[in-house]
Amino acid sequence: MLDDLFDESSWIDLEREAIPLTSTVVLDEITETLLKPFDYETDGVETFYPYQLPAGLPKDFGLGVIVGASGSGKSSLLKHFGVADKHLWNDGSIVSNFVDANDANEKLSAAGLMSVPDWVKPYSVLSNGQKFRADLARSLRSGAVIDEFTSVVDRNVAKAASASMALYVRKNDVRNVVVASCHRDVLEFLQPDWVIDTDRGQWTSERCLRRPRLELKVYACSNALWSRFAPHHYLAGSINKAAHCYAAFWGDELVAFYAVLAYPSGTVKNAFRGHRLVVLPDYQGFGFGHYVAETVAQHYLDNGKRFFAKTSHPRLGEYRDGSALWKATSKNHKVRTDAKVGSNSRWVINPVRWSYSHEYVGVSNAR
Repeated sequence: MLDDLFDESSWIDLEREAIPLTSTVVLDEITETLLKPFDYETDGVETFYPYQLPAGLPKDFGLGVIVGASGSGKSSLLKHFGVADKHLWNDGSIVSNFVDANDANEKLSAAGLMSVPDWVKPYSVLSNGQKFRADLARSLRSGAVIDEFTSVVDRNVAKAASASMALYVRKNDVRNVVVASCHRDVLEFLQPDWVIDTDRGQWTSERCLRRPRLELKVYACSNALWSRFAPHHYLAGSINKAAHCYAAFWGDELVAFYAVLAYPSGTVKNAFRGHRLVVLPDYQGFGFGHYVAETVAQHYLDNGKRFFAKTSHPRLGEYRDGSALWKATSKNHKVRTDAKVGSNSRWVINPVRWSYSHEYVGVSNAR
């Protein structure tokens, strides 16, 4: 796999330390009895010569990765960069553990934990994948050291969190972050500035040759599918029965849902607007939400319709502010007063909180 990601000629051999690490154990009766059938002989002293940190490793970088199997020397190398953070969590919401609301929003989103209903849960009730993302969010700082990166989570979660984390590191000029992992499938999503591979005994500062190719297929679907996504939407669990609904698949995996409504007669002519957009938590961080919304919007544009979208989610709104595919409307960054809050809503209108409002102008009309 690494030969596909990096130029083979860029790899440099690692050197071993001259002084080994040793461990000594007492060979009790149980141990000796267990070893006899395997013809394994030992005096109880084990030695290991760890790798030296490469002399040519950049002193200033964004993201570095040490990869290799357990016992290959990753942790010994990682110690050269610092000590991994150990996070203590209070009994309140996970967001209450951050410096402030903005810090929580930015870092949880950067770790791919973007579901607002999950933000108000205590850490103790989160799934393993959510806990990993929450811990990762609190570790996002210059000089961060992260051991066992993605070791305990589903590989889709690992890839999504890696993609989102790498984007945050580069966008915010976070420096000298080092992660150690036994998994190579995250490398193309991290796009690290250097890689040390303790299995092959080599390192490279060559950037990955291949970026991950993510292909989604979007289909029209029944609104009955909304029940899978409702718990993860930040506004309400309801959906308009007149909505046109779309489901997105990554391979065989259902990953996202988008509902669209026609503008009422007498308002904007020949136009549709986004109604509910949700990406399932395990897949948040890839940018699937942007892709699904734009794929559906382009479909309406290609059929002679106009398409609008309004959101109060900062990450989604800021993306559209900076995208050539979207044009801000006169209501962009204005206080939202048009929402009706029902008994099943999780959202109360904030009189000092603006919304983001855009019209999709599409590929051919991008400004």
